[in-house]
Amino acid sequence: DCLVADREFIGKEWTGWLNSRRIRYYIRIRQNFWIVRPSTGERIRAWWLFNDLKVGQEKFFHKLFLHKGEYVYLAGSRIKNSDGVPELQILICFNRPEDAILTYKKRWEIETAFRAMKSSGFNIEDTHMRDMERIARLVAMVCVALVWAYLVGEHKDINIKAIRILKHGRKAKSLVKYGLEEISTILMRPTYTPKFDVFKFLSCT
Repeated sequence: DCLVADREFIGKEWTGWLNSRRIRYYIRIRQNFWIVRPSTGERIRAWWLFNDLKVGQEKFFHKLFLHKGEYVYLAGSRIKNSDGVPELQILICFNRPEDAILTYKKRWEIETAFRAMKSSGFNIEDTHMRDMERIARLVAMVCVALVWAYLVGEHKDINIKAIRILKHGRKAKSLVKYGLEEISTILMRPTYTPKFDVFKFLSCT
């Protein structure tokens, strides 16, 4: 029921179009963008509003600001990026800024799923199919395999051996990758003895 997008999807026309159609959105902006307080006309950098946050903290404003001439609400948090370096994550919103950070996290989950379907998992982009019906069947099969790998990876991570946590606090590999490696090992190495039955998870997909 809302649009979630990263920093490349920013612009006055785009934000204005979303506002005019009352489409709820949470879009990340660069922290050095100018923000204007409508009541005073004061121009400030977006980061200034959130510079007091520590890693893991978040803040939102229930008052409107101007971004590129469009009225928006603001929310932000301080996170660690993929290199483990703290950085601000600032979002513009149509409404309900209190939901911004939690909702935006779902974008990462969706992006992870797409990445697992592509280069870091099933390489679905390598297909040369052109027939839409065949492509639809292929995507359906990959989705089943994706869920299977996720469930296997989750079970192994919780019950057998936890995935190593890197310095920036994220897992060294995704649950899908972890599960896919286990399934591949079982199928490709007849001498391998698994510690649990991966095939029982197929009934859960």
